[in-house]
Amino acid sequence: MAFAPTEMKLESSAFSAHGKIPAKHSAEGENISPALAWTNPPEGTQSFAVVCHDPDAPLVQNGMYGFVHWVLYNLPASTTELAEGVDTGTVGGNDFGEQGYGGPMPPEGHGVHHYYFWVLAFDKALDLPAGLSLADLLEKTEPHLLGMERLIGTYERN
Repeated sequence: MAFAPTEMKLESSAFSAHGKIPAKHSAEGENISPALAWTNPPEGTQSFAVVCHDPDAPLVQNGMYGFVHWVLYNLPASTTELAEGVDTGTVGGNDFGEQGYGGPMPPEGHGVHHYYFWVLAFDKALDLPAGLSLADLLEKTEPHLLGMERLIGTYERN
């Protein structure tokens, strides 16, 4: 994923930066997405996407490393927050082989994993079909990426 730093700020009421993600947001718990909120998008933003990726997962698949837990897109520029368990936007495929959010669940005994929640801002409104993988989303949107920001949370399997 190309890195396009901005002045955006991404936060969650569920966990602090580099803090522990609550079990209810994991695949061991209720498996619901955490609330997210962002401010100060780049000028000209017309839409957003949100991604959750675990780079600590010992996998390389489809030319990408780690494990994709969430791909959400077609979010209008007026979106500045996502409620817990959100059902807005268009869901893409995750590496569990499903669509939508799939919470943290690192292999047993694998220690603490870091989960990168990204918000990506684009210079055009997106109208993409459901089910795109992260690689597909990035391929279709990279020319329109204005900026991005991340929030990192941690999780260790019980």
